[in-house]
Amino acid sequence: MNLQPSTFQPLVSIVTPSYNQGRFLEATLRSVLEQDYPNIEYLVVDGASTDGSVEIIKKYADRLAWWVSEKDSGQSEAVNKGLQRARGEIVGWLNSDDVYLPGAVSAAVAAFQSHPEAGLVYGDALAIDADGKPFNLMRARQYTLADLLAFNIICQPAAFMRRSVLEEVDYLDPAYQLLMDNLLWMRMAQKNPLVYVPQTWAAARYHEQAKNRTRGAAYGREAKVLIDDLKSRPAFAEIIAADEKRILAGVNRFDAFYLTDAGQPRAALRAYGRAFRLHPPTALGDWKHALLAVLSLLGLHKLRGFYDRLRTRRLGLKKNKS
Repeated sequence: MNLQPSTFQPLVSIVTPSYNQGRFLEATLRSVLEQDYPNIEYLVVDGASTDGSVEIIKKYADRLAWWVSEKDSGQSEAVNKGLQRARGEIVGWLNSDDVYLPGAVSAAVAAFQSHPEAGLVYGDALAIDADGKPFNLMRARQYTLADLLAFNIICQPAAFMRRSVLEEVDYLDPAYQLLMDNLLWMRMAQKNPLVYVPQTWAAARYHEQAKNRTRGAAYGREAKVLIDDLKSRPAFAEIIAADEKRILAGVNRFDAFYLTDAGQPRAALRAYGRAFRLHPPTALGDWKHALLAVLSLLGLHKLRGFYDRLRTRRLGLKKNKS
């Protein structure tokens, strides 16, 4: 696959929604501003933070295309506010606790240039802790719309969109506060092909204040609401009906994953059981996390910390060798 950029360098717009993430915000800003791609428009939408975030934003204000700090109704509104102001042919958003890896934007532009039919391109992402140490590599693959409906996840910071397709599907749906990115990918996949690039483009930060930890049990509930919603939309109803068991198994597996991380292993194992009854391969695809739920239920959850430390060392060794 030829991913070398052409001589044309389209404008890329990046939006960062921010709210009281001052501990991580500067690393996020720098990861965008220090990209090697020369034609980036960077917009920051702060939700009236009170933790010093605004002072950090002001420090870099002369390098931003636009920024604002004002109250909003949540992340979807903040991201939409920035995306609707963006002028770039290619757009992305990076939450204020995540980071781009060096060269990510250049690689995304090259992918779009190699695949002019693509509405969205995406890569892999590291999972990092509060101190920035990687403890997992979240690998994706080439997904179909049915795969996305079964909650095979594109890691949001490792995704970039063609603005014309984003405008066609009308941005993020503010009715969803947790899975708005998943729904957006589904709607874009219904319009244009998605293209996976097997490169690591971003790092998603997992910490005690992150939504995946503080609201983990809510992810599965919103996933069930989302699928019920899509069943009523003609563009999705036929696809769901044709692959319903696998898709519903994916919803339950997704629920179980977040329940495990939220410290509810008993509920997680019930969800894994539902997934297995519906479509065994889907449930078994997440066997490591299911095992973690079993260990947590047995009071052996401290083994996870040991396992994460082993993965951190292994990822560090791989990075040093590359």
